[in-house]
Amino acid sequence: MNWCNLKSCWRSHETWQTVYLLFLGQVVSFVLALSSFTSSLIATLGVDAPLTQTLFPYFFLGFVYGIVLLYRRKRLLVSWYWYLLLGFVDVQGNYLVNKAFQFSSITSVTLLDCWTIPWVIILTWIFLATRYSLWQLFGAALCIVGLGLVFLSDAGVGGGDGSKPLLGDVLVVAGTVFYAMSNVGEEFCVKKKDRIEVVSMIGVYGFLVSVVEISIVERKTLESVEWSTDIILAFVGYGLSTFMLYSLAPFVLKLSGATMFNLSILTSDMWAVVIRIFFYHQQVDWLYYLSFAIVCIGLVIYSITEKNHVPVSAVEDGNSNAQYQVLTGENEASRNESFVS
Repeated sequence: MNWCNLKSCWRSHETWQTVYLLFLGQVVSFVLALSSFTSSLIATLGVDAPLTQTLFPYFFLGFVYGIVLLYRRKRLLVSWYWYLLLGFVDVQGNYLVNKAFQFSSITSVTLLDCWTIPWVIILTWIFLATRYSLWQLFGAALCIVGLGLVFLSDAGVGGGDGSKPLLGDVLVVAGTVFYAMSNVGEEFCVKKKDRIEVVSMIGVYGFLVSVVEISIVERKTLESVEWSTDIILAFVGYGLSTFMLYSLAPFVLKLSGATMFNLSILTSDMWAVVIRIFFYHQQVDWLYYLSFAIVCIGLVIYSITEKNHVPVSAVEDGNSNAQYQVLTGENEASRNESFVS
């Protein structure tokens, strides 16, 4: 390729759209790492209130996007009880993962978040009739092998950090089950319905579920908290970063699909390494780097082959709209349409 062709390539619309998506994906990655850091910081400051942490992001999501929804004056496209279920599982996922920071390190928690991918494969296989290629299953299996090394490290082979690292790891894996259910439901609604409605209803029902659970689980804990400027700032940081994460993630998924999304948020694990080394002044076990490399390879294999899977029932019926198709498999026309909107 000569210099003129290279210049014309950079000036093309598709090239700049790709650069824009890469940049947006890295923004999501950084916001995810910031959310993990502030949650870890809250635990370090001695506050054990994971439900209260997520209360404020849910409130702001429901308030901001709820205003937009009310301005439209349209009826909900999805029944309220489905949004209640979606809000409930999302709250449980956030609770378990944020609780894990009380026992495990930020690097272990952020990397073990990748367990969401195998659960999503299982759920979509069972409930949405989605079929995956052998290469996708091989990539997911590599991810599981890599994540198994995190357990090995935290079990003491490599000197895992945290008061009870194995307990923290179990909480993260349990949280990813709820994350997977939430992600599958959210992707279905974003694909078939309205993005603003989905985000606002997650905020509304997530807030209501959090209030109920706080009154049962965390009321006494909150009474014993000695609030300080550092704690308040940590809560504010978590609230803002989580609000941005919930706002940007559906947009990136709709616009680019999960190939670029998965590869982009993978860098959040390296942000966690930087935070652990330079902020907490802790060493990172060599098994973590090996695990990260294996997970990278697994996610790359999974992502570059994910366009091949198609819901079986949709093919049999000859109607691509008859069955939900995973958001990652959307065609180019829907991507361009969402980009314009």
